[in-house]
Amino acid sequence: METKSPALRELTAAVQAGAPEAVEAFWQRAERTGTPLIEPDPEGNDAWRLVTFLWRDDPTAPADAVLVLLHTVTDKDRHAHDLTPHLMHKVPGTGVWAISHRLRADHRASYQFSVHRGPREDALRTDRRSWLRVLDTALPDPLAAGPSLPARDGRNPSSVMELPDAPAQDFAAPRHSVPRGTRIATEVDGRRVAVHLPADHRAGADAAPYAVAVLLDGEMWGPVLDFGATLDNLHADGRIPPTVTLMVETMGRARRMADLSCSEEFVDWLADVLLPWAARAYGTTDDPARTVVAGQSAGGLTAAFAAFRRPERFGNALSQSGSFWWPDGTEFDGGSEWLTRQYATHEKLPVRFHLEVGLQEWMLLPQNRHLRNVLEARGYEVAYDEFNGGHDYACWRGGLAVGLVGLLSGAGSGRG
Repeated sequence: METKSPALRELTAAVQAGAPEAVEAFWQRAERTGTPLIEPDPEGNDAWRLVTFLWRDDPTAPADAVLVLLHTVTDKDRHAHDLTPHLMHKVPGTGVWAISHRLRADHRASYQFSVHRGPREDALRTDRRSWLRVLDTALPDPLAAGPSLPARDGRNPSSVMELPDAPAQDFAAPRHSVPRGTRIATEVDGRRVAVHLPADHRAGADAAPYAVAVLLDGEMWGPVLDFGATLDNLHADGRIPPTVTLMVETMGRARRMADLSCSEEFVDWLADVLLPWAARAYGTTDDPARTVVAGQSAGGLTAAFAAFRRPERFGNALSQSGSFWWPDGTEFDGGSEWLTRQYATHEKLPVRFHLEVGLQEWMLLPQNRHLRNVLEARGYEVAYDEFNGGHDYACWRGGLAVGLVGLLSGAGSGRG
């Protein structure tokens, strides 16, 4: 197969010329630079790059097929009938598996490799059982230049591709020089909550109340992704005021679907049980202007709904890739985008918004743009961003930090 990658063309030519040592030199170079290989755009456009993913074959158990699982780009729902374009090819005479994609230079995405030994056709099966098996056994890139993305449910971590113009996430990793806050795993009214307290937290009658952020899908932000490290860095840099963060777990898939679909009962629990509990236990504010509710996907829908239903408690809504198509999957008809229609027809509320959605989120982009337009037309304060990525925690962890900075930094903390 002809390749557009200059590095692979050079390797192929060297092997064909009888220089097998070129393969080891190729891998040594890949180890130094990290992978995937990022090369200039073959069409000469500096806003794009040629990105080549590499997998090194195990000579004791060579693969029969290798599939790169690049978030959203390799999407079994988009390519349900044919995953062939995402199969890597093997450079003849080597153990180098490779595939190249032309991507915009600001793209960020998580990715893994699915390595198959057996009939090639098995690698292309997209029925649910086969696809879950692929996800359960997929592997990270051992030579990845970018950070990793931890996983849950026994799956392997993912690697993260970050092209040079992708928004920086320099606040994501723990810093040795920054005091760490405290994470407390607890239960509130039978629901698991991970509480992150800023460094030097103190609460009492003589202490000013803390700003408070409620993060939905807290089982990801707490024990899996350790978002507390980002919070500590933002506090230390003065980007946000000292904030108590409540990471609310969803307690299983069925419970999540019930709670994160504009549930009045769940939002009232957040407002009437969780927030008063946090005020008593950790000295958080009851000021809605210093209170943020944040979520992703169905959680993003719920964050915007919480601000609509209980604006006296939630003055700031941070929605990432919000599922604003709810309550059904059709687009632009009388039954979908219920919450957007509520904001369009009800009186303006004293709430602010930070909305973001990925350019690769083909099912969510129109509805998020529609909500933004409605909110702006009604006079709401809205920060809106479209990132070049998909439905991906690799993107969301940066956007969540940016959104918290925007919503909390100007709210006034009552603390120095």
